[in-house]
Amino acid sequence: MRKEFEITDVRAREIIDCRGYPTVQTDVWVNNTFLGRANVPAGRSTGTHEAFELRDKEERYAGFGVQKAVSNINKIIAPEIVGKDVTCQRSLDKLMIELDGTQNKSKLGANAILGVSLAIAKAAAQSIGIPLYRYINANAYILPVPMMNLINGGKLTSNYLDFQEFIMMPIGAETFSEALSMTTETNIILRDILVKKYGKLAVNVGDEGGCAPPTRNIREALDLLSEAVNKAGYESKVVYALDVAATHLYDKSTQKYTIEGRQLSREELIDLYKDLVASYPLVSIEDPLQEDDFEGFAELTKELPDVQIVGDDLFTTNPERLRRGIEMGAANSLLWKVNQIGTLSEALDAAWLAFRNNYSVVVSERSGETEDDIIADLVVGLNAGQIKTGAPVRSERTSKYNRLLQIEEELGSAAKYAGKNFRQPL
Repeated sequence: MRKEFEITDVRAREIIDCRGYPTVQTDVWVNNTFLGRANVPAGRSTGTHEAFELRDKEERYAGFGVQKAVSNINKIIAPEIVGKDVTCQRSLDKLMIELDGTQNKSKLGANAILGVSLAIAKAAAQSIGIPLYRYINANAYILPVPMMNLINGGKLTSNYLDFQEFIMMPIGAETFSEALSMTTETNIILRDILVKKYGKLAVNVGDEGGCAPPTRNIREALDLLSEAVNKAGYESKVVYALDVAATHLYDKSTQKYTIEGRQLSREELIDLYKDLVASYPLVSIEDPLQEDDFEGFAELTKELPDVQIVGDDLFTTNPERLRRGIEMGAANSLLWKVNQIGTLSEALDAAWLAFRNNYSVVVSERSGETEDDIIADLVVGLNAGQIKTGAPVRSERTSKYNRLLQIEEELGSAAKYAGKNFRQPL
């Protein structure tokens, strides 16, 4: 082992995320000189098949404390990886998986393992002296289309919109910085529209920074977003996307979805999506059906061949579930969240599997985010072409956008904005 890449210390602590819930922060030191620090995000709208997030379930922090996960890092993981080569990402991730020994990382906690895994990658990039995106991929150069979630619903807010996210995608921009300007301008105009229509309470924001208007009508939300885009002058440069998070609308006993007060079967819900796609420039729908309905996803993917059908709760960034989806033709896109699987190596495996099978990859934050901007580097490292990290407000969201502006500047003329080729940017 090269001494200059030796892990010399690992420390974890409990911090709080953007919702005020505890989460894990991990430091990995190389040669007592280079520091990789990573914060672990947490979801509110989570899939059943995600890796296990270890919480203390004690009185402090209403049971949401993570001192057990922190202790597992400091007392179990750290002694095993101190002295190892920080550039051996896969072998270190494998070591932690074996230390845990469970299928879903429930012994040590996926939040413990992931914190160390991401900090290792950051520390390695620091010790080599290159940006993380370049450490992930020497040919990283694609700047992603921001999937801007400007109107929130579902579990992300306290309004009555059933669908979770109403998203604008500025695919007609020439650069990432122009795309960010377009979305921010639109958001300012949208807030004015909502105040005039509903009053000031309508611009209170959900977990991911999008406004939470007091409507339960899906078309009304899309119309509001379209009105703001049109007033901003970007109608010809913008398309739309939805995150339905349909699992949370599904009743297993009736096998129906409750949407706008109506009970819909799978077939009726698919018809609703077809109507929406016919009415709006809607190019992407995430989790349109419940998390185990591979057959329904396959049917919808055939019914809407030109639409990006994104699997989030369906795949949970798990290569095995993704492989099943590929075999069945279920969805054509992977939502990529590193904390769903628990190590960077496994998450990268899922992304490469998706790319090899012509599935697009959407790199995504969680609703319980921190100021850690790592996914900005990861989306460029993957050349993925799409990022979901909330509205352009609140520092846990804007930190990612600001990091992408820095990367755009670093890449200079080599940078390419994914734009209209967001699904296959290479």
